[in-house]
Amino acid sequence: MAAFPFTQPAISRHLRVLRERGVVEEQRPAGDRRRLTYISGRIRRVRPEGDAARPPGRYRAAVSAHDLPRRLSTVGPWALDALLALAAATAGVLILGSMLPPGSVGPRTAAAYALVVAHSLPIALRRRFPLPVLAWALATGLAFASLGLNLVPLGLSILVYVYSVASLCPRRVSLAGLAATEAMIILVFLARPEALGDRSSLLGDCLAVAAAWWLGDGTRRRQEAAVAASQRAAELERAREELARTAVVEERLRIARELHDVVAHSMSIIAVQSGVGAHVLDSQPEEARKALAAVEATSRQALTEMRRLLGVLREVEPSGSLAPSPGLAEVDGLAADVARAGARVEVRIEGTRPELPLGLDLSAYRIVQEALTNVVRHAGPATARVCIRYATDAVDIEVVDDGRGGRTPEPGDGHGIVGMRERAAVYGGSLDAGPLPGGGFRVAAHLPIDERETIP
Repeated sequence: MAAFPFTQPAISRHLRVLRERGVVEEQRPAGDRRRLTYISGRIRRVRPEGDAARPPGRYRAAVSAHDLPRRLSTVGPWALDALLALAAATAGVLILGSMLPPGSVGPRTAAAYALVVAHSLPIALRRRFPLPVLAWALATGLAFASLGLNLVPLGLSILVYVYSVASLCPRRVSLAGLAATEAMIILVFLARPEALGDRSSLLGDCLAVAAAWWLGDGTRRRQEAAVAASQRAAELERAREELARTAVVEERLRIARELHDVVAHSMSIIAVQSGVGAHVLDSQPEEARKALAAVEATSRQALTEMRRLLGVLREVEPSGSLAPSPGLAEVDGLAADVARAGARVEVRIEGTRPELPLGLDLSAYRIVQEALTNVVRHAGPATARVCIRYATDAVDIEVVDDGRGGRTPEPGDGHGIVGMRERAAVYGGSLDAGPLPGGGFRVAAHLPIDERETIP
């Protein structure tokens, strides 16, 4: 790209082209001084608006005023204590100046001002060294009283020191600090009564110091209660998480044992069918072909169940039951058992039952069983309605009761919801459980069917 020739004729030609295109216009203000102004409609002119049009000093002051709350919220406690120390020192100096005779000078006056400042400035260190600054305040207070002056200029600071000790130190230590402060006040009154006034002033000062200690002690107790509540909440949260993990582990072990039974059943079928196929291979080839097809389907299902078993199992425990695994076909018997326990159960079946994988059939049965068990335990006298909907690709289960319900189970109420949700998740399904608005409880599970796992 060729460089632009920065010469006067070239610049003039360029400006002339811009004027012809309407990009700039030429203005001639007073004094015949030429000025070029861009008038492109695509660019808006930027002018000072609102408070920005004010003089710079006023504009900065307005911005700082709006930003003051945010700045104060970021100031640390040490900065606030420093400001409090300066305020207490300033107030003490002003009060002392109003107490002294006009035009009073001399070593006594200078010592009084120095003691007021030395007494007040350690407020900036009250959080880090509450007891040392209180001891320093008592020492400077005695020195100030020895000058024969009233202790009014030191009143605000001594109250802050007593409050700090009560709010930051244990009660036994803060009571010792309160006793030392009250003793100093009484000692000053006995030695130099003019430093405090009459007996009513002594009583008022002692009550004010006691009130400061009471406020500080209340602050300390509230802080300790807040810390204790936070610790208890953290401990309860850890216990809840541990309880949930334990429930998941126990339920997974139970599921693993049941899946082990399913796989063992499948292996038995394979053994029987393979034996039948070998026996009729020569005489009845068609029957042998059916037996081999059943062996293939059963083995595929067993492999699928084994994959789930390896994904769920964390610790192998021996199974203590030799009974055949139940399924949704036994729901009517389950309802009869629950009815004998005191709850009324209504069972409704929708759709045609397809061929279900053994593991899914078992998990669906356990979900219905656990939901009805929760009805007996928590719903009181109630009617439970079990609805099982069969489809070609899924099984939907819904258990609804009209009992007490109305609340979400707490971690200590049992692990039924956790177990049912874990069973549904093993087969890629979902489970929703919760109280109903008008009372009662509802458990709904959706279990998809994998056609590759079914036995033809």
